[in-house]
Amino acid sequence: MKLKSKLLLALLATSSAAFAQTAPAAPEVTYNVGVVSQYRYRGLAQTKGQPALQGGVDYANANGAYLGAWASTINWIKDQSGNPAGSNYGGKTELDLYGGYKFEAGGVGYDVGFLRYQYVGNNLNSNPASYANANTNEIYGAMTFDVYTFKMSQSKTPLFGTLQSSGSMYLDLTANYDMGSGITLSPHIGRQTVGGTNANVSNSQYNYTDGSLTVAKDLGDGLSATAAAIYTNAKSAQFTSPSGYTIGKSTVVLGLKYGF
Repeated sequence: MKLKSKLLLALLATSSAAFAQTAPAAPEVTYNVGVVSQYRYRGLAQTKGQPALQGGVDYANANGAYLGAWASTINWIKDQSGNPAGSNYGGKTELDLYGGYKFEAGGVGYDVGFLRYQYVGNNLNSNPASYANANTNEIYGAMTFDVYTFKMSQSKTPLFGTLQSSGSMYLDLTANYDMGSGITLSPHIGRQTVGGTNANVSNSQYNYTDGSLTVAKDLGDGLSATAAAIYTNAKSAQFTSPSGYTIGKSTVVLGLKYGF
């Protein structure tokens, strides 16, 4: 799960779907590896407050088409089991596969694409009364004007294991301010709405808002560092794992990434 400004991407601990950017003058392949103090996606904990290893590869064509893959260690699926051994639901790695097309018109950058969240080896749906399979498909579209990017994502399958939740939406607005000296300041706000009805109860109980403020520093030679203050209002019982961990509590995430 990654926000795509090349400096911020995996370090912000969000997902692989890209923000609108200008296509390169020629086809290019880039790689990134990194570590974060914990992995947060849309403000929610993916590693129960523990560090995560992350990395990815991106292909961008001069015509605006792009493909990519990104992976991170996770343990949120294990934590759903309520089993200290955590073996019955599997899914220790998130693999995001995405592709899309970027273009500009009238001074506005556009980005449309598809994103597959693959939680490798997960069988969350082995408890079909409580969960669907965690693997999720989304389509997305983004518009960038000046330093501002507005993005809309819609799930085409149940959202991250939530039963009967196809069509869920995530809206977010992010700005990237160049502060000089290789420093970027990025405020962000997002709203997750979860569609459908599960066991005669509306999935809207899982709706929440998240926000973050990230400072990124380009250290040179492909190395960058970030510090992100993250807030959500997802603090109800619906956002507490079986182990008692509140996945939406406010935190600060530190990251270091190397791109080449």
